[in-house]
Amino acid sequence: MRSVVLVALAAAIGNMLQGWDNATIAGAVIYIKKEFYLEKEPKIEGLIVAMSLIGATLITTFSGPVSDRVGRRSMLILSSLLYFLSSIVMFWSPNVYVLLFARLLDGFGIGLAVTLVPIYISETAPSEIRGLLNTFPQFCGSGGMFLSYCLVFGMSLQESPSWRLMLGVLSIPSILYFALAAFFLPESPRWLVSKGRMEEARQVLQRLRGREDVSGELALLVEGLGVGKDTSIEEYVIGLDNEENESGHELPRKDQIKLYGPEDGQSWMAKPVKGQSSLALASRQGSMLQRGGSLMDPLVTLFGSIHEKLPSESMNTSSRSMIFPNMGSILGMMGRQESQWDPERNNEDSSDEDENLNSPLLSPQTTEVDECYQRSTGTMHRRQSSLFMANVGETATATSIGGGWQLAWKYNDKVGADGKKVNGGLQRMYIHEETANNNNNANNNPFSRRGSLLSFHTEAGVPDQGNGYVQAAALVSQASMMPGGRGEIEMLPQEVKNAPGWRELMEPGVKRALVVGVGLQILQQFAGINGVMYYTPQILEETGVSSLLTNLGISAESASLLISALTTLLMLPCILVSMRLMDVAGRRSLMLSTIPILILSLITLVIGSLVKLGGTANALISTASVTVYLSCFVMGFGAIPNILCSEIFPTSVRGLCITICALTFWICDIIVTYTLPVMLKSLGLAGVFGIYAFVCTVAWVFVYLKVPETKGMPLEVISEFFSVGAKQQDVAASFLSDE
Repeated sequence: MRSVVLVALAAAIGNMLQGWDNATIAGAVIYIKKEFYLEKEPKIEGLIVAMSLIGATLITTFSGPVSDRVGRRSMLILSSLLYFLSSIVMFWSPNVYVLLFARLLDGFGIGLAVTLVPIYISETAPSEIRGLLNTFPQFCGSGGMFLSYCLVFGMSLQESPSWRLMLGVLSIPSILYFALAAFFLPESPRWLVSKGRMEEARQVLQRLRGREDVSGELALLVEGLGVGKDTSIEEYVIGLDNEENESGHELPRKDQIKLYGPEDGQSWMAKPVKGQSSLALASRQGSMLQRGGSLMDPLVTLFGSIHEKLPSESMNTSSRSMIFPNMGSILGMMGRQESQWDPERNNEDSSDEDENLNSPLLSPQTTEVDECYQRSTGTMHRRQSSLFMANVGETATATSIGGGWQLAWKYNDKVGADGKKVNGGLQRMYIHEETANNNNNANNNPFSRRGSLLSFHTEAGVPDQGNGYVQAAALVSQASMMPGGRGEIEMLPQEVKNAPGWRELMEPGVKRALVVGVGLQILQQFAGINGVMYYTPQILEETGVSSLLTNLGISAESASLLISALTTLLMLPCILVSMRLMDVAGRRSLMLSTIPILILSLITLVIGSLVKLGGTANALISTASVTVYLSCFVMGFGAIPNILCSEIFPTSVRGLCITICALTFWICDIIVTYTLPVMLKSLGLAGVFGIYAFVCTVAWVFVYLKVPETKGMPLEVISEFFSVGAKQQDVAASFLSDE
């Protein structure tokens, strides 16, 4: 994973430059207003600082859709160029108007980086460490602020500090950012697949994953192009199947799906069952809660069934966990065969994009195993066996897509209005193992015992516990791939749309994801971080820190910069802790754990401002409260909204949806920044922090009721979950309206 970590770090330099700029302008504006005589022009002074916010807001309005057209990497390169150009113009600025223009260009670069870096990291990262890697922007942003404060503090100690040099230094790291974006960062593999550039996507995935066989993940990216409209939850029991049972009688084939392994005579049967899966149980439980008038979103219950035991299961201490971490070890450990899933094996010499788009994801290959299949079982067996062919010896098999999920397909008999099978009758299945036999004997494993029998009880539909089997839940929807015309086992991606339409935003799953993303962005900005940061220097001055630094011969301006540097330094170890916990505890758990601490810290600040215990005592209490607030904010509510927004939208509309969320972020940031002085003057410190505490309370309730846990789940599976949950909510709403 070293390659993908380095790529994420390189991309996060864009956020480091944002933090660098925020800290630099905070120090440079002290000297800018002296040179341009702005002491009596507070509006111009405020506009110099705010111009970057205006620029970021303006460019965000189209950054997502444009990145969907030209690519994520191209926009990151543009961001680095804007950073460099703005720093040069700021260094040259002969008057305040040129400086304002330079700050606008700087805002363009900031807007592109803040919007697109989380998308880029999410689309390149493996699901198991996606949360950790998406914490890099937060860490790099705070690290950039700390380095910039230190630099500006050092310059402020000179006799004649140069604000032009402070702002112009940004050009040096921006050159590094450009070099990395242009010559090191690959294009997002999901974006490449969305444009039909399959061979390039395969090469990028091979580089990022450090292995040759990435065709299973590539097939997943193709399936992720569609926005789920008809997703359903189905339950199966999977086990070995022989043509005859031990008594010589053929097993019943009704309602069973036959799956073939890579060895001659080795096959599995997948039998549909009901009532065995925790995922399906959670789905029914969520629907019943909605019909009963519960405010809990079915999405939360659905996602929770993957990460947590339901109450009925947790009471059985002897039972194994309902979720096994790696189904690939079961479905793909039967031989060291080369994967059948090799995209574009038959089209490597083609450079035409249209031919590239139509190249097969599942290409016919002739191997000894195939010849054996062809001789013994025929073409149909050969076609089905390719679906579960695995490349053993790798961390993930050809069908493993991360987080214990498997990708497979099945054929159905659904017929369209024209009398033909819809999409060739092909459906995709995201399969997750639910339960398994407690017997650890390898001979009882259905995927390692060639002569065993999987017998289904026809009455209950549940397999005999004495024989090995796997219980699995599957998210089933129409496939984005379709049968090809050059061979029975070829699968071709459907034609890709050039640009997402606004109509796709009206899909129930996308609308539900937008409610979560926009809600988190609004609540994050009104949770008080700007107010606390604004108030921190005043608190530290009351504790005597500023006076101590002044007594050491440091000017008031330099002391203020040093205090800000120390405050930023405090955040860095907390972000490191958050990195470690993001994929362990999870996003939802971190927010539910840290937001109550934010509330207590703000209430303490309110009490400290109302109750006079003495100057020193009040200052110490306030200092402790601010320290705890900042530490917990960066661990949870600071980074997680952006992480979730980059995870919960389908590939086809991700850029457009991120634009909506980012616009919400910037608009709320502007509102909070410019209303804070007015609120402090009219309501006082206690009133402002009291409002922030109330907003944090609302945020905790919102997270508890509406925000699901996404840790370790492939992006495409997350989108399907939103589709299922939204459909359940619509059904429940219809039921309540009929009542």
